[in-house]
Amino acid sequence: MSARLVIMGPQGSGKGTQAARLAEHLGVPTISTGDIFRSNIARGTALGALAQEYTARGELVPDAVTNDMVRDRLSEPDVADGFILDGFPRNAAQVRALDEILEGLGVQLDAVVQLVAERTELLARMRKRAELEGRADDTEDAIARRLDIYDAETAPLAAAYAERGLLVSVDGIGDVDEVTGRLLGALSSLV
Repeated sequence: MSARLVIMGPQGSGKGTQAARLAEHLGVPTISTGDIFRSNIARGTALGALAQEYTARGELVPDAVTNDMVRDRLSEPDVADGFILDGFPRNAAQVRALDEILEGLGVQLDAVVQLVAERTELLARMRKRAELEGRADDTEDAIARRLDIYDAETAPLAAAYAERGLLVSVDGIGDVDEVTGRLLGALSSLV
């Protein structure tokens, strides 16, 4: 099954988990900017060092770096039949960049899935993730900063995608299987 999706939602909303489940169901790769940055940080690459400077302060990696990385990834053969973008686009400039990238590839998005969750639930989830995974980038201040950036820059993208008729909002709270079921139900008529 072919599907070209963006999954969005604040940090801690379950994007990564649900993107992986959707990718398996649809038979397409997940492209997570966060995973790519963390991999580079772990390997000690120059990109990783740059990314770590920003993420350690709870800031996001600059658009130019992210856009180039996504452009390269979307040109790889394994995404010919579709993909799920997780963590991109995160602002209006990246929406424009993604539009240009997709136009250059001669494809378009099928849907943009938005996972919604209350801030208190998100904070609790991220604190738990930090404890379980020992993630240095999940300090209390960094978590709050990333949620503030999401509210200011990324949340407004939902309205833009809704205007295009692409937005599907799904409640991200509940058992993982329940949320996956909601997502698949919401997407059943689109992909």
